[in-house]
Amino acid sequence: MKKTPFICKCDVNKGTVMVVKKKKTAAKVQAVVLDEEKLHGLIASLSVDGGQEGLGQLARTLQACLELSEPVQQIQLVKKAGSQLEALSEQEPDGALLQACLHALALVYTSLQAKNPLRRAIASALSSAPAWMQEPALGTLSACLSDCLSDPASERYPHAMDTVAACLDSFPLGERCINKLLPEVLQFIHKGLSEYLHLNSGLTGRHIAQAQLMQSCLAAVKTSVLVIQRCQETMGGSLRAELEDTLSRLLGCYTHILTDEEFVQSVQSTAGLAVVLLIRSVMGCGDEVASVVCSLLRSSPPGLDSAPRWLKQRCEGLCAGGRPAGVSLYLCHGALAMLSWRGALPGPQWEELLLLVPNTLLDLDVSIKESSTAMVVARVLTLWSSAALDCLQAGGQPCPPRLRRSLSGGSELQRHLLEHIYSHWEHPLDGVRHQTRSLFRNLLLLHQRANPPAPDPPEDPYVSELTRSLLGLEWHMRGKYGSLGCLVELYGAGHLLAVQPQLPSHLVGLMGDQNLAPYASDLLERLFVSHKAQLADEAGAAGEAATRDWMERWHQTWVTPLLRVLCRARLDQTTYILDYFLPKLLRCSPSSLAHMVQALQDTAPPCHAGSRGALGALMTCLRAAKAQGVVPSSKEGLWGGLVPLSLLQRALVHKHDQVRMDALGLVCESHRSTEAVSSQEMELVRHFLPPNLNSQAPGVRQQTVSLLKKLLCRLKDSAVLLQRRLIQEREQEQRDGDQRTLRQYKEFLRWLCVTLLEVLLPGSSFSKCLTSLHLLCLLGEFFTFSTGPDVFALGEAVTSAHAQNVLYCVASNFLEVKQLAATLLRQLPPSAVGLQVPERTLSVLQAALDLSTSTKPFDSVTAAHLLHLLLRQPDLGAALLHCAREQGLEVPPPPSTPTQPSEGAVLELNALAAVQFLLRCLQSEVSRSESSLLQAAASYPLYGRAHCITAVLQHLNTESLSHTEQWRCVVSELVAVCYRMSDVVSPVVQSSSPEGLIPMDTDSETSAGLQRILQEIQPRDTNDFFTSARELNTERMDDRHSTRTPTLNTGGEGYRVTAQMVLVCCWRSMKEVAMLLGQLCQSLPLHCTTDTHSGLITEEQVEGVGLYFRQQLLQSRHRGAFELAYVGFVRLTDMLCRSGSPALQQLPARWLSEVLEEVKSSDPSSKLCATRRSAGIPFYVQALLSSEPKSSSCSLLKMTMRELISLAGPSAIGTTDSSTVPQVHALNILRALYRDTRLGENVIPFVSDGMQAAVLGFTSPVWAVRNSSTLLFSTLITRIFGVKKGKDEHSKKNRMTGREFFTRFPALYPFLLNQLEEAAATVESGSGQVKLHPSLFLLLLVLSRLYPSPMDGSSSPLGLAPFMPFIIRCCFCCAPTRPTRTGPCQQEAASPKGSVGACGSPLDTEVRDLRREALSVLTASELVASDSPASSRGPGGTQYLLSLARVALSAAVDVPELWGGPRPSGRLLRCLLQCPQYEVRELALEGVLKRLQEEEEEEEEEEEQKRRRRWRRPEWLDETTLSNLTALALHETHPRCLAKVLTVLRVLSSSAALEWRDGPRRLSREDALQRLLALAQSSAHSVELHCAALTLVSQLVVQLVNSDPQGASAVVGLAEWGSLVCSCCGEEQPVEVKLMAAEVLVSCTATVLTSTLLPLGLSTSLSLWRSLFTLLQDEDQDVRDSASDFICNVPAPLLSIDVTGASVCPAVALDAGVGLLCRLLELWGRTAEGVLALTEWLLGDKEAGEDLAAAAADEAPGLDEEDFLFEKGDLNLWAEPVQWAKLLHGHVCSLIRAPGAAWPDQGPRIHPLLTRARAQALSSQRGLDSLPALPQFSSAMEHARLVLRLQRATLAVDVLDRLR
Repeated sequence: MKKTPFICKCDVNKGTVMVVKKKKTAAKVQAVVLDEEKLHGLIASLSVDGGQEGLGQLARTLQACLELSEPVQQIQLVKKAGSQLEALSEQEPDGALLQACLHALALVYTSLQAKNPLRRAIASALSSAPAWMQEPALGTLSACLSDCLSDPASERYPHAMDTVAACLDSFPLGERCINKLLPEVLQFIHKGLSEYLHLNSGLTGRHIAQAQLMQSCLAAVKTSVLVIQRCQETMGGSLRAELEDTLSRLLGCYTHILTDEEFVQSVQSTAGLAVVLLIRSVMGCGDEVASVVCSLLRSSPPGLDSAPRWLKQRCEGLCAGGRPAGVSLYLCHGALAMLSWRGALPGPQWEELLLLVPNTLLDLDVSIKESSTAMVVARVLTLWSSAALDCLQAGGQPCPPRLRRSLSGGSELQRHLLEHIYSHWEHPLDGVRHQTRSLFRNLLLLHQRANPPAPDPPEDPYVSELTRSLLGLEWHMRGKYGSLGCLVELYGAGHLLAVQPQLPSHLVGLMGDQNLAPYASDLLERLFVSHKAQLADEAGAAGEAATRDWMERWHQTWVTPLLRVLCRARLDQTTYILDYFLPKLLRCSPSSLAHMVQALQDTAPPCHAGSRGALGALMTCLRAAKAQGVVPSSKEGLWGGLVPLSLLQRALVHKHDQVRMDALGLVCESHRSTEAVSSQEMELVRHFLPPNLNSQAPGVRQQTVSLLKKLLCRLKDSAVLLQRRLIQEREQEQRDGDQRTLRQYKEFLRWLCVTLLEVLLPGSSFSKCLTSLHLLCLLGEFFTFSTGPDVFALGEAVTSAHAQNVLYCVASNFLEVKQLAATLLRQLPPSAVGLQVPERTLSVLQAALDLSTSTKPFDSVTAAHLLHLLLRQPDLGAALLHCAREQGLEVPPPPSTPTQPSEGAVLELNALAAVQFLLRCLQSEVSRSESSLLQAAASYPLYGRAHCITAVLQHLNTESLSHTEQWRCVVSELVAVCYRMSDVVSPVVQSSSPEGLIPMDTDSETSAGLQRILQEIQPRDTNDFFTSARELNTERMDDRHSTRTPTLNTGGEGYRVTAQMVLVCCWRSMKEVAMLLGQLCQSLPLHCTTDTHSGLITEEQVEGVGLYFRQQLLQSRHRGAFELAYVGFVRLTDMLCRSGSPALQQLPARWLSEVLEEVKSSDPSSKLCATRRSAGIPFYVQALLSSEPKSSSCSLLKMTMRELISLAGPSAIGTTDSSTVPQVHALNILRALYRDTRLGENVIPFVSDGMQAAVLGFTSPVWAVRNSSTLLFSTLITRIFGVKKGKDEHSKKNRMTGREFFTRFPALYPFLLNQLEEAAATVESGSGQVKLHPSLFLLLLVLSRLYPSPMDGSSSPLGLAPFMPFIIRCCFCCAPTRPTRTGPCQQEAASPKGSVGACGSPLDTEVRDLRREALSVLTASELVASDSPASSRGPGGTQYLLSLARVALSAAVDVPELWGGPRPSGRLLRCLLQCPQYEVRELALEGVLKRLQEEEEEEEEEEEQKRRRRWRRPEWLDETTLSNLTALALHETHPRCLAKVLTVLRVLSSSAALEWRDGPRRLSREDALQRLLALAQSSAHSVELHCAALTLVSQLVVQLVNSDPQGASAVVGLAEWGSLVCSCCGEEQPVEVKLMAAEVLVSCTATVLTSTLLPLGLSTSLSLWRSLFTLLQDEDQDVRDSASDFICNVPAPLLSIDVTGASVCPAVALDAGVGLLCRLLELWGRTAEGVLALTEWLLGDKEAGEDLAAAAADEAPGLDEEDFLFEKGDLNLWAEPVQWAKLLHGHVCSLIRAPGAAWPDQGPRIHPLLTRARAQALSSQRGLDSLPALPQFSSAMEHARLVLRLQRATLAVDVLDRLR
């Protein structure tokens, strides 16, 4: 019968229906499906004649409601009907009409779907019926509900269950109805549950259907719980006997669910609730209920005697042996949730049950494996603690003694619970950690309430000991913070501060760690809030004097440590203070901001290099304060006058990124989005933007865009508000002010738009383009680039040149730039872009088609973006037909189109035409590649076309296509051509060595394919193809070659091809095939032959694609190929699970079982790849398993893991080929599964088994097994302990307590102990030789990451004590009896090394005697005594001497005062420096350098003393040692030692001039300079030595110039020094060398670069300045930042006030530096020479310019032009030569225009420069003219080079013309 929906679904396009106001997401009104006959009958039954009042109006209202289709109107009519129903009187005559009305409401109510707002409206209407109508309404609703429950169709069960639940949801009439029909309702629920249990057994492999069934099952169990809860009185009455059978069968269903592990956890947990609820409902609330539940928890049938017989029989099924561990867990949950624990306990069995529950749960700790189960255990334990607290709150009744003792602190139960807390507070699941913290808090409360009255913390030994224990633990334990927070909450901050006064400083110091910052900040907040409240209470009690002091005390405790860290710590260590701590502090005490500002401006703490300094700290504090609403609004001046404008300007161009971001945040962020943007704020943005667009750090770019987005949002919202105010009648003055503000907005936005567009020039850096495009897209999003009568009309500022530059950004090598440029082009005015012009469309299309066949992979991405731009152009079809005619392709005629097609129709037609055209091209090229893969790789790699097809399909809405027949044909052809492409390239990627194409395969088919390819590409007489490119030219090939190589139709042009190009062509083609097939399967609707749905891809095609992916993943050897096939296969498996086809849903399970069988039976002759980490096999298994829904029981994963673990272990039959290969595959697949983040915590239960397989596999005699086991072991270590978070290999951030580890993986405790025992026994061999067990290293590696738990004792279960004897035995056996090298096992087993000097106190007699004895040993050793026997010549001798040297360093350098003063110390140090072994000398120099640097840092702490002090030699460094050091610098031969001694001397001479001696001879500084300069010039081979030598030489140069500025020019070697420094600044130099050069130039800025005396002469000075500018444009950000520090050393009169003494960003430093150089040229009186020199800089290097000009003029791009496959272009991605040229040109022109400049005749020098500049401009223009059309796409790099040369030449000509 036809079903008619009388309520239509809400159309998304017509608006969303908001009905339920309290919920964030509105429920949707869905359709009610009724039989058409029933609907007409309802409407007819409500028909009445006119004139009737009351009931007639009600009937007409309901009739109108049934006839409507608008949901909102229907709800309104139902509400009206409710009011009419409520107004009816009992005297209404027509009973039949009333019954019809009630029937209509009841029938509609029982027909509606879940959560439909209309159902709630009908329930409200029926509930409002008068009392006399309740019984008729009850009867009608009962009849309809009974009809609903009697429907035999199983697909209607979920709807009926939902209807039953809805009747009990705040619907009194519905609840009465359920009570009336209780037997029928319970029978229906049992029937539904039984049906679900039956269906579940037949859904294996159908994950979506199984997940839906689990949801239905969960709803049924929840409904049964709800019914039993609400119908207690009915069940206890006369119906009890009648219901026994139904309840018994329901209990049987619950038992089935609890004991069947295939059910998901939520269903089992709810079933546990239902079991306890049913028992309570049958037996009441007496002691017998607790007895039965205790018996169920103990799995002990004897305790069930008090239950009815039928109940006892059912419960015995739950007590059967071997039940899953989860049954006890869910029953515990049920006991706590369904039994009442508030108040006094009814009897002793309840007390027994209360104490049994936690013990049962704690027993589960060591048996559960799943993390989700651990979550349930944690939640139920917290629930138990809450129940125990409820019991202790029994009013007026004492707590039972046993219960009080058990719940008090220190009891055995509390101790076990604390062990559970310590084992789980580091759990990977947040929920477990949260529940653990709640449990800890509840335990403290239990201790308080079990021992009233609670004493003060110092008087409570339990609390005091617990506090000290927690504070003594390592701070890397995240659970520690929450536990301390509970102590603060219950006992106050003063308690913790009394125990550890330095706690605030320590916690603030921990804020630099990203993992600990959230926990530390939460604890800090609890502490300072509590401390403030305590201090305030104390001050209030003490009087007025204390009130004035307590806030200062609070500031000293909390604010002072914060400011110290902000000013001194590195930026990366303070990031999280801004995010987590500072906002909370200001929220707690807003008035503290004034204290912070004052402290940072007056008495700022000393700052360290790399820190944000006082200015940065100030910006951080102000930004956080503004975010909290503490800073006043901008109406009161700039942030209430707190910050001067100049300070903001300096911060906005500060050197450190975060300081700039904080300052920008201060400008842009606001609490109100409608707050007007002031003119000052807009000026600050103008000041910020130009130098900050080119930021290399992605995080800074993201922050910049995000903050400016907030500003633009403010502009938009405030502009809307201003426009609205202008419309209203207001005062003229207000209107003028609003209009003025809008004009300022318009000017600012146009400036912003033009500024951003003008930087998108050829040669602009990637980072600048990216930031500009991001901001332009935001402008388009907020304001649009309209050209009409808009308030801002930003489109008018966009010129055609701007739009073309954006278009050329699509050719960028960076994908994100391409995407943003394409997005922006769709926002710009079409008239500016010009793509609507047919000729322009054709040229861009031709460029896209050419790029789609480029051999450079990123060109195909460019082609795809260009096609995407053209898809919405109406003329694309005609352009494609034109191209097809030119190429001679036959494409199908376009379908007929309407006269005015919609935008969607144009998109579909263009996409169809583009795909058809690309498909024809691809088919033709595949046919040609089947003849010659070499030709395809060189001329038309196949992947570009396929990529473009995939891209076109991605932009298409495949669910609403109109030309389905054409699309079906296209899809069939696409699938076929994909298979052909794969056949062409498969022989390469499936070969044994695809990277080199070495034919080693034994398979005849693969070998034949490879031989054909090799026959084509390899010359007959040589095998050098793989090391050099082969150039093939069809016109020049001789007969011998032409017989071996197919004729190539290339139009007479030769081409170069390499093995790399062949390989890239093949694997990228495989990638694109995978992506295209995955896209087709994922996005296209499925076409089933059994229905009329207009799908595009058939089930057979989908299954065929799956088989293709299987073949590629299981047989490909090239990682790129199978990794990308994996991506496509994941798309396919995702589609299979979501498809409605049962056959497709079962494919993943079938394929998985097949591949596991193949792995089991694999041997060396199998096609599965056993090398390359099993190649694509792990990816194949991963994709199949990841498709399993997370909400399912994960049966496939569990089955697979069990199979693989059984294969991964050692074989019972020994090591054979038939067992080794499956074992290797299993280990490799397991490794991939453990690494897969999508499987998440579901693999944790199998970690123990995997670890055992890895350790045992390491003992295999087969190398492949050992290798795979090692890889698996490494993955498991990361999976268990987390990704390495520090440089320290044994950092406690990647460790856990032994109890926590063995609680999570209990099976590893006996395994590791047995393995270690076996290894220790192997070590103790009788032969006297040490034999290391193969797995010993792995065992020690695991154990080294464990440390004792706070609760561990000598006999603690799962403790580490049993491991210690075996570790000590291994250590002693491995320890060398004489100096020898230590292996990795010994290093893992040995304790950390310590030095004698670090022991004890100087007053300790034993330690003093130990030092004296050690000193005598040192004195007698060969290290000191020349007559001592040389015992260091044997093996390990050097290590022996190094051990002695470390002790000697402690005595001589580290703490000489503890070893008897300077006399023995000086002698020891001299002996170390003169030791023949260079290792000892190097160690000694490292120790000296470390001590000197520490003393330097200590002196920097005391700023006043540093300014007043004079340099004095350290006491431990005597004159003789200094002489030895200078002599060592002149004669040392070992490079590392020489570098160290030079560094030491640099530190020593940094404060004062050093006296140089070479033995007895004293050297002048000039002599020392010459010798060190020669050393620096000859040491370029060693970066470390070169840097140390040049740094020391530069220090000497500065000292010489400072000592005699006038005579510095006479010093020999200064020019050579300048040349050497300049040579270190080149782009090709290592970063360390460039950093050193930057440091040198910064140090000599004041003395050499900016000296008015010009000590080095003009030429050398200009060279040094140019080198500095080169470093300011370096690729490396550290180099640029280091070079920008020169600004800080420039004398203040030479600089503008904006940058005086400030650290500025490199862009500002570069601009200021060029301006400074121009000023210096004036001061030096060398303006004319300087201008010509700067013009030469502007023009570029002469030799390079001439070479480039010759190349452009004489060589046409083509065969002879070197063309690399992956051409990266210039290495420097930050420098912008065009911008540098413009900057230089601007400053030079300003210098020329400067008044009073002297210009002697420079004609002889100007003329050659002018000639050269004009020649360069002419040759560059010719080169540009010779490039093909749209060279920005076809010859991007050459075009950029020529544009730069032309720009340089043009600017140089302009300067020279001005000079003339």
